[in-house]
Amino acid sequence: MTTQALPAAGTPARPADPRGTRNTVVLLVFTAITNLADGITKIALPVLATRVTSSPGAVSLVALTLTLPWLLASLPVGVLVDRADRRRLLWLANGIRLLAITGLLRIVATGDVTLWALAAAGTVLGVAEVIALTSESALVPAIVPRAGRERANAWITGVETAANEFCGPFVGGLLLAAGTGVALGATWVAYLAAALVLLLLTGRFRARREPAPDSGPAGARQFTEGLRYLWRHRLLRTMALILTVLCASWGGWLALMPLIAKELMGLSPREYGVVLSALGIGGLVGALTVGRVNRLLGRRWAMFADLVSTLAMMAVPVLTTSLGAVAAAAFLGGMGGTLWSVNARLVAQNTVPDAIMGRFSSAARLLSWGAMPLGAGLIGVLAEAFGIRVAFLVFAAAVAATVPPFLRVVTAGELGEAV
Repeated sequence: MTTQALPAAGTPARPADPRGTRNTVVLLVFTAITNLADGITKIALPVLATRVTSSPGAVSLVALTLTLPWLLASLPVGVLVDRADRRRLLWLANGIRLLAITGLLRIVATGDVTLWALAAAGTVLGVAEVIALTSESALVPAIVPRAGRERANAWITGVETAANEFCGPFVGGLLLAAGTGVALGATWVAYLAAALVLLLLTGRFRARREPAPDSGPAGARQFTEGLRYLWRHRLLRTMALILTVLCASWGGWLALMPLIAKELMGLSPREYGVVLSALGIGGLVGALTVGRVNRLLGRRWAMFADLVSTLAMMAVPVLTTSLGAVAAAAFLGGMGGTLWSVNARLVAQNTVPDAIMGRFSSAARLLSWGAMPLGAGLIGVLAEAFGIRVAFLVFAAAVAATVPPFLRVVTAGELGEAV
């Protein structure tokens, strides 16, 4: 380590506690319901936008509002998470979601759908997602015993992948076929149900307060404390920068893969669905097998698998138009992403002090999730200037460039100290 060790969250280790299992189940149910609803809104908003305009740019802008708040609101939300009751913040997030969906239901019922209204609703829902995911990430090390965190993270990550990327859009498509009001109404009910589930949580929901800083403007320090802690910690900094490249690549893949499927591979919508399904199934398999993979390969090589699989995701569509090969690369990408997420979350939860867990989580997601829309924009520019294949090769080269720093810094010894 290159920084002075700080007290780890959750230490000393606590004995097995049945409340930990209960809290894990509650968070799992909450994650499943809210991510299913998020997946539905991710489909519903662009569909509503297509009824107002035929401009691809305008439709993509509406979709972008759901993720843009990770760039704009992450740091202030992190401060809020470390200063307030985290369960109440989850309730606040779902309350905001309910208000946004109510507004959407109203404009759909009156026929007063505009791009500005959809963009505003998407932004509000995006901010609520930032609050919810940051609060939930900070809650795990506070209410789940250290020994149960790997399992909790595996389950939560698997449910996030299945509900948000796979089941949510699928269910959303079925509900939209029955009517936009039906889809939005089901989403409203889901957010309400998730809020009620939180009543079953037990334990401490506020962060352990840290001492006030000796000097400097306290307000400014609060906003940057998570970033400064991440940057001072060599292992966490390296992991975060590598993840930024990986997430930018994922953003680029998701943005241009539909065009590759249509223009280069000649896939039908059903065949393209096979590729997306492979991505989601890979994520589920990763969640179910992460413990075994860690024991078989070691945590380091399990995380390294994400670099290899993301490289395959970006390189294979350039090298071949085979549906089987591209779907296989997508499966490996989904599995590798889950292996990385579970282990990276565990490292952070066992390393970062509880008092700044919210700010650290928001800083880490600012770099990772914030990189996804930037990656989507950058690969579009590259594709316009040099062609789709060149754009994908540039991102594949960027992923390959993360291998040397990973091997140098993310060692078994460093991970062993952290976990």
